[in-house]
Amino acid sequence: MRAQQRRESIINELYRNKKVQVSALAQEFGVSEETVRRDLDKLEKEGVAQKNYGGAVLSAPTNRDPSYASRHDLNLEAKRIIAGYALDLIHDGDSIMADTSSTAFETLRMSTERRENLTLITNSLVALSAFQQSGHRLIGTGGTLGASTSSFVGPDASRTIERYNADVALLGCKALSMHGGICDSNEAESELKLLMRRQANKTILLADHSKFDRLAFIRLFDFGEIDFVVTDRQPAEEWVGFLRRRGVTLVCGENNL
Repeated sequence: MRAQQRRESIINELYRNKKVQVSALAQEFGVSEETVRRDLDKLEKEGVAQKNYGGAVLSAPTNRDPSYASRHDLNLEAKRIIAGYALDLIHDGDSIMADTSSTAFETLRMSTERRENLTLITNSLVALSAFQQSGHRLIGTGGTLGASTSSFVGPDASRTIERYNADVALLGCKALSMHGGICDSNEAESELKLLMRRQANKTILLADHSKFDRLAFIRLFDFGEIDFVVTDRQPAEEWVGFLRRRGVTLVCGENNL
């Protein structure tokens, strides 16, 4: 078993049981306890695990859904880099479905400044407010407004999305895992992301480097269901090959793979 697969298995065990033991993992994987400790060191740096005597515990719940305000400033520079890369995939006259992720917001902000005659379809109250004077056509989904997420969800939002066929879907996520797929944490938001992907000609997943090799509560898509992954820096070669084999174009600056 490769190191990455081993760490994915440890993450799965943490999500199931909230804790792991070094000795048990070493026996399960057929590796030394020191190897397992190095795996736990890496997972602790990624914020997934918190080491304790003899093992580790889950650092944070997988279904935690922080407010938009707290998400927006996190890794903001990376999000703006991603927006710049994603801009090359958006053209004048495009119709764009966008979720409420802060990376999608940054991409929309840049697109409204540098592209002409866009149609934006979104459940994000923040985006609707920010771009109402942009000169582009805006379509809000309506629905039930979440106080902390600043997003519309529910049957009315779903019906609006299903009315339109878009050129592009801009979607964020909470985590990417080779074995767990593309994941998120909010069930109501996830339902709308699924619809946006279905209604769009091409799907662009926006994910900064911190999202790789993680899991979250809800499995959104398999990688074969999206067209592009746009990130701020090139991930490990293992990821490059993984995405290529699934027909996904990796966009990370000049090294589009």
